[in-house]
Amino acid sequence: MRAIEIAKPGGPEVLEWREAPEPRVERGDVLIDVTASAVNRADVLQRQGFYDPPPGASPYPGLEVSGVVAEVGADVEQFKPGDEVCALLGGGGYAERVAVPWQQVMPVPDRVSLREAAALPEVACTVWSNVFMIGRLRRGETLLVHGGASGIGTFAVQLAKALGSYVVTTVGSAAKGERVRELGADEVINYREEDFAEKAHADVILDIMGAKYLAGNVRALKTGGRLVIIGLQGGLKAELNLGVLLGKRAAIHATTLRARPVDEKGVIVRSVVDNVWPLIGAGAVSPVVYAEVPMSEAAEAHRMLDSGEHVGKILLVR
Repeated sequence: MRAIEIAKPGGPEVLEWREAPEPRVERGDVLIDVTASAVNRADVLQRQGFYDPPPGASPYPGLEVSGVVAEVGADVEQFKPGDEVCALLGGGGYAERVAVPWQQVMPVPDRVSLREAAALPEVACTVWSNVFMIGRLRRGETLLVHGGASGIGTFAVQLAKALGSYVVTTVGSAAKGERVRELGADEVINYREEDFAEKAHADVILDIMGAKYLAGNVRALKTGGRLVIIGLQGGLKAELNLGVLLGKRAAIHATTLRARPVDEKGVIVRSVVDNVWPLIGAGAVSPVVYAEVPMSEAAEAHRMLDSGEHVGKILLVR
């Protein structure tokens, strides 16, 4: 088969479409002929040499795919060859085929094409597990989403709105603000012009920035609020005023998805299929696809992501 390999740490130009060994199918694995994958911030970090795959994962980038089941391992009863599926991966999505534990494989939801389904696994599992399973966002509460125009952000806005929350989001331009309002955001804050901590008061905050936003996020939390940090684009270390946190009886959670054990990912995946897929099937939530790029031209897709101009997901298609 062919796959995108990282020749050496660096810019998009280090991504090369090469011949690669066929994936090995273990007893609990599903082998997928890949239709599409999607670009995530973690792929960029891996390309730059800052985020190695977890032990046992494929060395190729790519945290999600959609495609058709080609083969199943001896212990797999949940899927069969010919099934159209999408899957959450530890790596290996930028390839013609990938083997993945069956627990991380999902049927393609209704109202979504096989190609579009590649835009769903990472965002759906990330948003559902962090905002609802960990953050416990409830109907009528307020969610603040940082980076509302990103893949994670566009999905979080739609899902929280569909489940009855008031949604506030930060964006970097008026054009992006208009788009996220179309997706259901009740309030939009341009972080280049306004202090989100002065304007937003949230029960749950989904944060991708880390250190840079820590103090502001704690200020923006309501009493009993929950801050969930899933990214560190704004740095690793910051000072925290514990007095403010105590006074608000608030909580801070920091999580990752990629390195979790298969069984933990499986719990999230099953919960997503049970709770999120019906909303997609009903048309209340949809994947937002900014562009489709041939997989062999993954470098161009990474340049798009690096530019920061996109809204939603960038797909790599075969």
